[in-house]
Amino acid sequence: MKFKSLMTAVALAATTLGALAADAAVEVQNAWARATVKGQMATGAFMTLTAKEGTTLVGVASPVAGVAQVHEMKMDGGVMKMAEVKGGLVLPAGKAVELKPGGYHLMLMDLKAPLTDNTTVPLTLVFKDAQGVESKIELKVPVKQLAPAGTGMGMGKGAHGANGTLGKP
Repeated sequence: MKFKSLMTAVALAATTLGALAADAAVEVQNAWARATVKGQMATGAFMTLTAKEGTTLVGVASPVAGVAQVHEMKMDGGVMKMAEVKGGLVLPAGKAVELKPGGYHLMLMDLKAPLTDNTTVPLTLVFKDAQGVESKIELKVPVKQLAPAGTGMGMGKGAHGANGTLGKP
């Protein structure tokens, strides 16, 4: 009898998770953060974001970093430059936006301790929809020395370096 109750509970949980996933406003895939070495005070976090409806990634926070920002690396007059994305990163409806080394990414600065390979780091992504309503997604992102296989995210040109997670902001 206990086994049958357990199986019923598992089936209900799976149905509930499936409903939440189907209703997710922003899908997060292939999330990871680059591992650091002792004394390194900054690193990057990377992922692919797909919004059901147009929204903007307006912020990021993590208890492991004193400062967390949405950044972009780009060539400017033959020089690679990195800066915070002012006003947020626009996520067009239904279009995957890749946060990757050498492009858009999340910057974790003033790290409180090194991020070691095969651990996780908590991240909170903050979004604002077209009506100006803010929402959040809480993630636990795997820390890796190199991009996980299958993410399509190599080292890139930048100095920065999960399983797919669905979240409802």
